[in-house]
Amino acid sequence: MTEDHAALVRGEAIPKQYVQTFLSTSAPRGAGNCATSHDAAAHARRHRQQRRWATQVVITDELARRTCAERGLPPPDDVLPMHLLTIPETDVADLGSIVAAALAHSPAARALLAALEREQHIPETAVRDYYDRNPDRFLTPEALRRGVDPFNTVEPSDIHPYAHVHDGIAQQLRHAAARRAFFDWLDRARADVVYAEGHEHPGDPSHPDHEHRH
Repeated sequence: MTEDHAALVRGEAIPKQYVQTFLSTSAPRGAGNCATSHDAAAHARRHRQQRRWATQVVITDELARRTCAERGLPPPDDVLPMHLLTIPETDVADLGSIVAAALAHSPAARALLAALEREQHIPETAVRDYYDRNPDRFLTPEALRRGVDPFNTVEPSDIHPYAHVHDGIAQQLRHAAARRAFFDWLDRARADVVYAEGHEHPGDPSHPDHEHRH
């Protein structure tokens, strides 16, 4: 690998310029937990972590493009540099900053996630079990106003009927299953990626300032 490459994906070089372009158009959130400091060493550490974080986002986009092509999914319209988009804080909390940023910036990653979601089968028993275990999520507005405790005895009229919320529950469970499938895919897909020095995963314990983040 030459000094112009950030990584090799199945033997193909990913230029460092892709990472620099992404960093120049994006404000990484959660790209490192370094405390604010004017110290040069702390600044250098933050820069390294941001570069490693951005490399992971770019690599995820590249891997998703390849997987979309292998699956026969329509090719995304966008090409690098990826557009600057706002990353919802809830996504960062639920997915980790790398995957959240990849899904926000990469049409290929979103297309793959959508395909994975279409493939998820949620058994009826799982939908019913979710409804039965989470009555607090299905209180009617009137029950909420009265402060009904859903985990004690409640009137049937205090809870939205199962038939009315069934489809929403199934969709929520399908969405969660697709995200898990996306994580599984990404772990497998990037297992053989070879990184240039300074572009390793920010959570890689082989470098001394690693961050255990995804």
